[in-house]
Parts: sequence; structure tokens; C-alpha cells
Amino acid sequence: MIKASDFGSHFHWGVAAAAAQIEGAAEQYGKGKSIWDVFAAKGGKIKNGHRPDQACDFYHHYVEDIALVKALGFKIFRFSIAWSRVLPLGRGEVNQQGIRFYHNLIDECLSNGIVPYVTLYHWDLPQALEDEGGWTSFSINSAFNTFVSICALEYGDKVKNWIILNEPFGFTSLGYMLGVHAPGKTGLGNFFSAALHTALAQGDGGKIIRAEVNRANIGTTYSCSEIMPYTQRDNDILTAKRVDCLINRFFIEPALGMGFPTADWDVLEKFQLEYGTWRQNDRMKFDFDFIGLQNYFPLTVKYNAFIPVIQAWEVKAKSRKKPHTAMGWEINADSFYNIIKQFASYPDIKNIMITENGAAYHDKLINNEVHDPERTHYFQLYLEALLKAKNEGLNITGYMAWTLMDNFEWAEGYNARFGLVYNDFKTQQRTIKKSGYWWKEFLEH
Repeated sequence: MIKASDFGSHFHWGVAAAAAQIEGAAEQYGKGKSIWDVFAAKGGKIKNGHRPDQACDFYHHYVEDIALVKALGFKIFRFSIAWSRVLPLGRGEVNQQGIRFYHNLIDECLSNGIVPYVTLYHWDLPQALEDEGGWTSFSINSAFNTFVSICALEYGDKVKNWIILNEPFGFTSLGYMLGVHAPGKTGLGNFFSAALHTALAQGDGGKIIRAEVNRANIGTTYSCSEIMPYTQRDNDILTAKRVDCLINRFFIEPALGMGFPTADWDVLEKFQLEYGTWRQNDRMKFDFDFIGLQNYFPLTVKYNAFIPVIQAWEVKAKSRKKPHTAMGWEINADSFYNIIKQFASYPDIKNIMITENGAAYHDKLINNEVHDPERTHYFQLYLEALLKAKNEGLNITGYMAWTLMDNFEWAEGYNARFGLVYNDFKTQQRTIKKSGYWWKEFLEH
């Protein structure tokens, strides 16, 4: 049976969460509105009309929740700072109540022997900045840089581990191209504009933390999926190459100084010609201490001429009769191994951490217990694949499970339960699931 000691005594084990998904107190204690507060208030955007107003009420329960992190045996708690809690309008006057909250949270982690990993941007842009165009606006970069500087100066003496962005392709594609996430914008023009400013923010943010925080360990995170063609026909293979370029390569390569990739694709070649100046490339480049990979599933795609621009169609796991989670995401640990290998093949990536990985199931609280053997099995499979990659010599130094407790899962609302701890959203009662107890035992050996 696999155990934590198989990974070595210096391997880092943690659990991850995000402000907009757990904090609640959405418009209390001086916090301004975020794009998720506004997006969720619009009808039909979130399943069952759920809203993040209260979420897990972590703002008021953080002491007991950090105690849960400790009880489960994790040594790292990854969380994000809500931009609009620190700067209610995205820039300008600082909210001292917000500043104090994160000081208290960081102190609580440290007093419990838990290392805080702070994510600077985990999707919850202040609505005031979105009103100016959000990530599509040139002005976003100066506002972001100011926010990063404030966080570095406030917390840099206590926090040494920093993550600049969470899943840049995720929030730019879902929020600015497909419109299914906040702020709900659509179109390729919005996506490309948001992508440029995001890639610049990635480099800028790293440089600011490096300058302001002594002995900082700086990373950024990428959602990634192995992209597989449905058939070996040329059209399907070319389609998979294009999708891989967008999902896996589009933000890591500018950070490595390679500029935006094109995949021999006229749409991206035009974008690269327009924005790929040496000055932009130099600003987007940053020598990260670690790269965070966030993997949940592979994607199988086929060519579809009727889909605009990308001409790709996902072939779902269920239709291919493959094992999948409650969200329909394919369970494939071999693919997890393959995507780690793909990123590790970049010679300038020094160190990989898995900063998110997990699975949602239809958990039920029965007699104050949650039996979730599928989730435990999922973690066993994926950790075995991770160990295989590590044993082959890849410099993988940590793993963070998603997530500590059931939370506001973006457009899925409160329906998708990923937590190691069950949360009753009416009472805010926490119950450790069987998978949580499995982790406790795993980490003890």
C-alpha cells in the first residue's frame, strides 16, 4: 500500500482552497464586490441559483478549519487573498480589516506548524476593475502590480511561498471567451486581450515578489490535461495539437521566454505577430522557482468543422465508456503521469509541484459519516502515478489535494463536492469524510 514516506522525507504535502470558494462574508468587513459576486447574482449563471455570499463562512471559521488541516496531517495550506477584500475598488484605498484578516489567518497557520502558500489571484477580480474592462483592459496590469506590492510588503516577512496566478487559461477562456464563468464575456477578441494582460501579470508579479520578499519561493499554477485525438485521422491529430497548444502551452511558454506558441495555426500566428514583440516577451518571462500543475482529467477531442475557430469537439468519457467522476471527468492516472512528463520536458522548469488534484462525488452524510471510497481510490491511483514519475528522476517536490472542504465550486455552485471534509452549507457543520481519514493515515506512514 502506498504511503507518504515512499516520496521521501522532504516531500511537501498540502491541501488547497480559494478565497471566493470558501470565505463568505462577501460584502462584509469592508470587502468590495468581486466579479463572482456579481456574476452569481445574475439569473441562470450558477446551478440552482447558488451564490458565494456565505460559502463555507471560512472568514468566521478559519481557526477551526486550520485545526482540521492540522488534524488531517497536512503541513501546507494553500489559500488565496481576495483582491477586493484588500482593495475594495481594485486600487486606491486599502481596507485595513481585510489586511488584518489575512494576518490573522497566516498567524494561525504558523502557530499550528502549517506553512502558508499564498495565491495572489484565484479568479475573483474586483468588480470595479471589471467595469473598466477587467483583464481585457491595459490598465489591469498597473492595478495588479499595486495589489501584489501591497501583499508582499504586508505579508512578506511571514509568507515565503507565493503563487502568482491560478490557472490563467482557465479564467481567461471560461470567463472571457466562453462566458460560462465570471465575468461572462465571450469572443476570441476578448480572450486574446485578456490572455496578453494575464501573461504580462504573470511575469510582473513574479518580479515584484522577488524584489520585495527575502528568500521567496515563487511559483505559478497551470491547469493541464493530456490531449488525445479520438482517432488517428490527420484532422483529429491536428485538432489535438491545437487544443494542446491552448490548454497546456499557451501560458507556460511565455513565462519560459519562448513567447506565445502558434502550433502552425493561422489564428495564433496572427496573435503572436501582433503581440510577440521582444519587449513583451521579456516582460512575460520569469524564472519561477516552481511550476504548479493542476490536473483532474485528460481530454479526448475530434475535428468538428462546425465549431468556430478551434474546430474541436470533446468526446466525453461517458460516451467512450470510461470511468469518470460525478462531474463526468475521466479518471485516468496514466494520463496524469503523461502530462507531468510533458511539462517536465521543458528544460527550464526546475521544480514541479502538484498544486491541485482531486475528484467530486455525490457524497451523503449518513449517521454523521461520509463514506466516499471512490475518492480514496482516485487519490491512490493518482499518487501511484505521481510516485512513478518521481522515481524516474523528475524533480517533483510536493502535492496539494483539492480541496480541504466542500465549497462553492464556481458555475457548479454547491453541487460539486470535492472536499476531504463534508460541509453542511446550512449549519456550517464540518464532518471529516472517510477519504480525509485515509489521508491522515497515509501521511502518518
